[in-house]
Amino acid sequence: FVTATDSNDVTFPPGALYSRKFTIDGEQISLQVQDTPFVSLEDDTDSICCQEQINRSIYWADGFVFVYSITDYESYRVIRPLYQHIRKIHPNANIPLLLMANKGDLLRARQVSSKEGLQLASELGGTYYEVSARENCEGVHEAFQQLCQEVSRMIGSCNGEKRRGLHLVRPKSPNMQDLKRRLKQALTSKGKSATTL
Repeated sequence: FVTATDSNDVTFPPGALYSRKFTIDGEQISLQVQDTPFVSLEDDTDSICCQEQINRSIYWADGFVFVYSITDYESYRVIRPLYQHIRKIHPNANIPLLLMANKGDLLRARQVSSKEGLQLASELGGTYYEVSARENCEGVHEAFQQLCQEVSRMIGSCNGEKRRGLHLVRPKSPNMQDLKRRLKQALTSKGKSATTL
């Protein structure tokens, strides 16, 4: 899972990987959450500035959690360009995503309305949750539980195969194909020379 956090949420070391076990529909699954480094917009543009580690996280993820603070409009603005960046890496994949508006307990400092959050979630094709990780961790747990169910259904519908193998067809290395072709030609020509002798 990839998270985009606002600058005030620096509670974990960047790039930390957390593992938890969930029980979904009677089956225990292992969840790994990759807390990615901070993502920001490049100087007044809609392009993101992110570390290479984020691309690696995006590649292996089976689902995405976009987190912004309702008290920080810039953290909200980063979500759409980050989503577009993800679509460049997974152009055809149907990957579940969750848009999580954090700091729901700080309503007086709100800069992003619930309506804006719902609208963005709808645009991205994800589920929207407004939570307060500080005051009610149950909301965060419920959001992750729902996303895990979606990921589990998606993986289950793929007959147990990993999403990466189905949605991201990895092209065979041209060098390996060339090597196989040459080997086949060498074996074929040896067979022909043996029969002509």
